[in-house]
Amino acid sequence: MQHKPDLWYGTTIVSIRKGGKVVIAGDGQVTLGTQVIKSQARKVRRLAGGHVIAGFAGATADAFALFERLEMKLEQYPAQLARACVELAKDWRTDRYLRRLEAMMLVADKNVSLVLTGTGDVLEPEDGVMSIGSGGGFALAAARALATVDTLDAEYIARRSIEIAGDICIYTNKNIIVESLDV
Repeated sequence: MQHKPDLWYGTTIVSIRKGGKVVIAGDGQVTLGTQVIKSQARKVRRLAGGHVIAGFAGATADAFALFERLEMKLEQYPAQLARACVELAKDWRTDRYLRRLEAMMLVADKNVSLVLTGTGDVLEPEDGVMSIGSGGGFALAAARALATVDTLDAEYIARRSIEIAGDICIYTNKNIIVESLDV
């Protein structure tokens, strides 16, 4: 892949569902070309009065627009995260404005964890582990390996996975934000 200096790069978001917890963690780096623009961005947050956690990768303004839309869908379909996400994905694919948004999201509540994309995907991981962003592949590999260790909890696995991704991916740092829910 050719590096494009005028594009924003960065972000690693990972989610782990293990041991009665679901965790979403993300790094804080935002990069424009070869420069770090911000090192402590907050890409993980709570939605729906704290009952849903979410993280995003991609254009920040686009992600905020999607968070707002997801909040509206969650108001329409309270305590139905999967339904709200499917409805958002439908809008994302068909609405002329939303279709141009460039972001991905990981979302979770006490019942389900999902990946949302602009291509209409609403995917649930088979193993309770998922990741997105420039360092997503590295974090996913680390998280899957660490998740097999019975003595490690979800938060430790999420943090360590981001750290490992940060060691490999130049668009990922170790300023980690974590949100969790009891399941």
